[in-house]
Amino acid sequence: MFWVDVLTPIKTKMNLPKETNLSNQDKNNTPDNSTQSTDNTNTVKDPDTWTTGSEPMTGAQHSYLKTLSDQAGEEVDETLNKAEASKKIDELQHKTGRGLEE
Repeated sequence: MFWVDVLTPIKTKMNLPKETNLSNQDKNNTPDNSTQSTDNTNTVKDPDTWTTGSEPMTGAQHSYLKTLSDQAGEEVDETLNKAEASKKIDELQHKTGRGLEE
């Protein structure tokens, strides 16, 4: 009768390296340099150039428009698309002073 150590493969797999190799992107997103991002994908873009700008406004846009419109004493235009809603939000932020950067 033979006894096979069935745990040997598991023991071998558990010997993880002390340091893992990070991709260049992961190295760039470490806590030491996370504030020094060169990623420009989150830049402000003109709503008129949005590829999805003609789609109906999002739920978040509608909710924020409702809040801003209430503060400004205006009615919410339910027919706005994403781009139009973004422009209206910007307009109402300036009108109410809400949501503007200091």
